Amino acid sequence: MINSISKTSRFNGADYKHDRDSARLTNQYIDIFKLMADGEFRSLSKIAALTGHHESSISAQLRHMRKERFGSHTVNKKHKGNGLFEYQLIVNTKAAA
Repeated sequence: MINSISKTSRFNGADYKHDRDSARLTNQYIDIFKLMADGEFRSLSKIAALTGHHESSISAQLRHMRKERFGSHTVNKKHKGNGLFEYQLIVNTKAAA
């Protein structure tokens, strides 16, 4: 399943520096992917509590998972009320194989 982040997966952005950020972001992605691959809905705060990563980083990694270069996975979002959402990862088994 972790094959969805590969050598073709590239993080980017105005402040991104490969030598500084690549390992950290890759490890974040893997931690979040492994947790969420069970298909359970979780809030950002729950994912943060279970992985130790910041909610803003988790949100960014969930967005990456939707991108083709990161596997074109499905990330569902469910409104829980009061501005809170829960997220569910549906692994693209074709990309994850």
